[in-house]
Amino acid sequence: MKSLLLVAHGSRRPQSNDEVRALTADLRVRAGAAYGSVACAFLELAEPSIPDGIEACVQAGANEIVVLPFFLSAGRHVAEDVPQLVQQKQRQYPHVSIDVVPYLGAADGILDLLLAQAESFGKARRACR
Repeated sequence: MKSLLLVAHGSRRPQSNDEVRALTADLRVRAGAAYGSVACAFLELAEPSIPDGIEACVQAGANEIVVLPFFLSAGRHVAEDVPQLVQQKQRQYPHVSIDVVPYLGAADGILDLLLAQAESFGKARRACR
């Protein structure tokens, strides 16, 4: 089974973490049968942790886990922290393929998304006038 694990930073503000959980639920629906499970995990300040998220995927039967960093830039967390945490779990489960894919900010469609977001704000503002 293939699992998708959306990884976010985590926040002291519970509503922010709940947004990631809601996004994950929507992503689960949108993914359909492409992934046997879709879950989220947090680097810090919220649960589950990244190791716990990977563990849950493995315990659910995943033999392939795609870790998707929900970050906009390649700071220390993306470049070092997330890969190190994943490598630790990879050593624990050498029979499971665990791949960290490029972070959100590196996605090909990010420029179009940013422009669409800016344009949608402009349209909404003009509609209110």
